[in-house]
Amino acid sequence: QVQLVESGGGLVQAGGSLRLSCAASGRTFSSYTMGWFRQAPGKEREFVAGISRSGLGTYYADSVKGRFTISRDNARNTGYLQMNTLKPEDTAVYYCAAELTARQITTMGDYHYWGQGTQVTVSS
Repeated sequence: QVQLVESGGGLVQAGGSLRLSCAASGRTFSSYTMGWFRQAPGKEREFVAGISRSGLGTYYADSVKGRFTISRDNARNTGYLQMNTLKPEDTAVYYCAAELTARQITTMGDYHYWGQGTQVTVSS
């Protein structure tokens, strides 16, 4: 099992940047595919970005492609989401997720392990 704790959320003006972190417990973090999701008020949780176990493979939702970058440091058991050129519509609670698999997965139901979420608010 793995436990996940997000940090780095906050309030930022449109056009600004934030970097989210996801700290994982355990010594097998490198065995887990990792993803970031977000949930805005009144909306369903949606996929944002995913990264392979090695970190060499990344994939993104169209809405964030070119603005967000997912990465991971397996030696530090930590994943990251660098968010640039933020827009008000990026406002949401951001969650990191992990699954013991080599597959690329973008569906919420395919991830078994979740963090508690961190709020990101982008003002216009």
